[in-house]
Amino acid sequence: MSYLIRVKCHSPVSEMLQVAGVLLRTCRPKHILGSKVPASRTLSQLSSEHATSHNYVIVGAGSAGCVLASRLTEAPHSTVLLLEAGPKDTLLGSKRLMWKIHMPAALTYNLCDEKYNWYYHTTPQKHMDNRIMYWPRGRVWGGSSSLNAMVYIRGHAEDYNRWSREGAVGWDYEHCLPYFKKAQTHELGPDQYRGGDGPLYVSRGKTNHPLHHAFLEAAQQAGYPFTDDMNGYQQEGFGWMDMTIHKGQRWSTASAYLRPAISRPNLSITEKTIVTKILFQGTKAIGVEYMENGQSKKAFASQEVILCGGAINSPQLLMLSGIGNADDLKKLGIPVVCHLPGVGQNLQDHLEVYVQQRCSKPITLYNAQKPINMVKIGLEWLWKFTGEGATAHLESGGFIRSQAGVPHPDIQFHFLPSQVIDHGRVASTMEAYQVHVGPMRSTSVGWLKLKTTNPNDHPIIEPNYMSTERDIWEFRQCVKLTREIFAQKAFETFCGAEIQPGNHVQSDKEIDAFIRQKADSAYHPSCTCKMGQPADSTAVVDPQTKVIGVENLRVVDASIMPSVVSGNLNAPTIMIAEKAADIIKGLPPLHERNVPVYKPKTLETQR
Repeated sequence: MSYLIRVKCHSPVSEMLQVAGVLLRTCRPKHILGSKVPASRTLSQLSSEHATSHNYVIVGAGSAGCVLASRLTEAPHSTVLLLEAGPKDTLLGSKRLMWKIHMPAALTYNLCDEKYNWYYHTTPQKHMDNRIMYWPRGRVWGGSSSLNAMVYIRGHAEDYNRWSREGAVGWDYEHCLPYFKKAQTHELGPDQYRGGDGPLYVSRGKTNHPLHHAFLEAAQQAGYPFTDDMNGYQQEGFGWMDMTIHKGQRWSTASAYLRPAISRPNLSITEKTIVTKILFQGTKAIGVEYMENGQSKKAFASQEVILCGGAINSPQLLMLSGIGNADDLKKLGIPVVCHLPGVGQNLQDHLEVYVQQRCSKPITLYNAQKPINMVKIGLEWLWKFTGEGATAHLESGGFIRSQAGVPHPDIQFHFLPSQVIDHGRVASTMEAYQVHVGPMRSTSVGWLKLKTTNPNDHPIIEPNYMSTERDIWEFRQCVKLTREIFAQKAFETFCGAEIQPGNHVQSDKEIDAFIRQKADSAYHPSCTCKMGQPADSTAVVDPQTKVIGVENLRVVDASIMPSVVSGNLNAPTIMIAEKAADIIKGLPPLHERNVPVYKPKTLETQR
């Protein structure tokens, strides 16, 4: 998503602004590291021969990994090695020289730059006209928090209560809210729902754009409530969105957590290192093997190996290391360390579609995307971190219920005073505005599996989009309810012709065809290492984030969500890491009792 500064790869504008400014296949103990090592050999013996040892080895310096690296090194005696496949998010220590990451409006640059992006693609989706779907994921310090649209949304309280019912005991809302607050410093100050002294700075939009105001007014004219904090008491309704932007700059987990911890002598950080397998003695994880500068290296962990690679990389590394469905591993010749059939299963994501409208007044971001104006915007940001480059422009949005009887919102809106084409990789062609809209709790569930035993080969990603009648019906509702909002009086002075779906798309059959052709991922893959009870054959980690069936191995990232939350995933992923850090350190869990949460007065109506 997002989209003021839009560019094709290697464009002249890009050059002008430039001038202006996990994965390891496991062997049995007797073959660890490619040599015959008796299982009785101690970790200290192995370490002295092959690598240095740390208390913790964390794989992935993304949204969760940066949090854990910071929190686990708060104790001076605790040593951590953080391994990241991508580069640093600064150049010569400067954010300005890495403006593609740190300028909020420039975020779509990284969608065409494989230097910072894993560039994943799905299988052809048979329920979506056999389209191959594009999945950008962060490969850089900060991970996807360095590439995303900076929208800070926690989801609904009932998402976390549902997690608890699904087996993630201790992860209900009353046990998760304190960790959202612990992470956060909100510019509006602390309250019962917001944090006031955490490392993650959260702000509201500053543009005061008339189209954002029109959108919020139109939603209320359509009968929906205004909510002053969709991360607080009341998610349902429309309002101003929170963003991880601080003083005009992207505030990723690398900025919030990692950079303040870099100087600690007990933290070691790498870049451009591909972890190829987890090392085991029997079923005990003792370290990892990784590639750096073309050389194979090892790192040992005296306490734990922690995977923070995300919903694709973490299950891929587990399978390469012999943890997964035994039949699948044997077909690839991977020695089985632990038969855990849930690895890579339960894949969930959010799909969204853009409903676009021409704007009859020249007030959208269209002019800002002309080359000379982009240069001006870029120079102002480089000089002062201000102006139109200092926001991602997704400043308003909302959550509604798709129909009567739905207990809490299951449709999300992001409003943008601009037009987006092909993930922002193609230039806007006219004055237009749009809503990104999609269901939050789709019933289609997919999977991912290894393609080969080569850690550099992307896995097979099968999200199985739009495979249920419920999902098809919900998307029809998304289009119909968005059109209803855009038809309100508040948009009368701005409303031109509908661009997409277009006025020729009216019947359910025509809307369904439009969805198949145009819906895309909202970049929220999750749930592939599901948290649950050890008795659950589909669970991969227990509620302590420990991988079931082995020792000294955890997964801490969006992959351990039992089910996808009703909103964006970056804030919940940071919360997961904050809570996991306390678990790892043996601290008692934070708990806030009897926190009030809004419920509709009646479920007999849709709004």
